[in-house]
Amino acid sequence: MRFRVWEGRAPPSPAPEALLYINGAARSMPRAGPRLRYDVPDPGNGEAMTQHDDAIRIFIDADACPVKDETYRVAQRYGLHVFVVANSYMMIPAHPRIERVVVDAGPDIADDWIADNARPGDVVVTNDIPLAERALAAGAAAIGANGRPFTRDSIGSAIAQRAIMEQIRSTGVVTGGPPPFGKADRSRFLQALDEAINREMRKRR
Repeated sequence: MRFRVWEGRAPPSPAPEALLYINGAARSMPRAGPRLRYDVPDPGNGEAMTQHDDAIRIFIDADACPVKDETYRVAQRYGLHVFVVANSYMMIPAHPRIERVVVDAGPDIADDWIADNARPGDVVVTNDIPLAERALAAGAAAIGANGRPFTRDSIGSAIAQRAIMEQIRSTGVVTGGPPPFGKADRSRFLQALDEAINREMRKRR
């Protein structure tokens, strides 16, 4: 799959390929690979902002994600780069460290992009358990929107529970959905994201 860069304008419809939106000068980005570097004009002081290839990055599985704004705030506080990955165009803050990635429609396309690009030390925000498992396998941290951190110790049981619930639903049994998303969930998410970033920062000292 190839990627093209678009600057601040809506993609053609239908999008023939995955698109990468960058607030700044046009540039290309590899689909995968452990080393990335960005030099983007910083509107705050007119100087170039450099994102070094060893920096912590945050990937948001953005379709139906309720904590995008919270993620932006935490990322801004630490000066981290955020990739907002979705199957359709969505608005994002006009900030050089926030990038919109629009991938082809289809199951797991956004998940594949995130899993292919996440690396050790990154943080993946997702409610998708299989994607969380792939993020952990890549060495990244994975956090649910409700603040639940996925870990190597817990991901196995989460995968098993998901399979059980899918089997129950396939028999026609109505299991109900998750509880309503509320303020307590947002608070737990903010705390979990902050802890994940600080944990990685301590490793690098």
